[in-house]
Amino acid sequence: MMKQDWKDGAALLIMRLGLAWFILLWAAHKIITPKQYQNLARHFDGVDVSFAQIYGMAAFQITVCVLVALGLFRIFSYSALLVMHFFTVTRRWEKFFDPFALSEKGFPINRNAVIDLAVLGAMIALILLIRRDHLSIGGWLSRQRSPKWWF
Repeated sequence: MMKQDWKDGAALLIMRLGLAWFILLWAAHKIITPKQYQNLARHFDGVDVSFAQIYGMAAFQITVCVLVALGLFRIFSYSALLVMHFFTVTRRWEKFFDPFALSEKGFPINRNAVIDLAVLGAMIALILLIRRDHLSIGGWLSRQRSPKWWF
């Protein structure tokens, strides 16, 4: 493996693991505090969801996170991660226009929304750089099928 290929692969491995961990934490919280997610769905989306639906969504999200962490089914798993996060971003859109808003106690209340944009950008970059994702199982499998792919 060439030095630059290794560096690209290492950078994308770090990015992939960080993004998978970021979404995994949200998915795990659905299992730990399902009532909170019932309330959020009711408040933001105007829908009632059962604990079973919340657990099902959490299981799907955790599965996608594991696939992303391993670099398996990369087009599907990376895109699914992006779509899940994009859904969250669209629900918080108005907060992006006031990133410096403060609570009565002086605490920044919209900074998580700004962090969401950075995460969204990293997810898009991960998909755009998929051909350089050399340190993933999917990358290894691609090289085994087509050695010319490795460049």
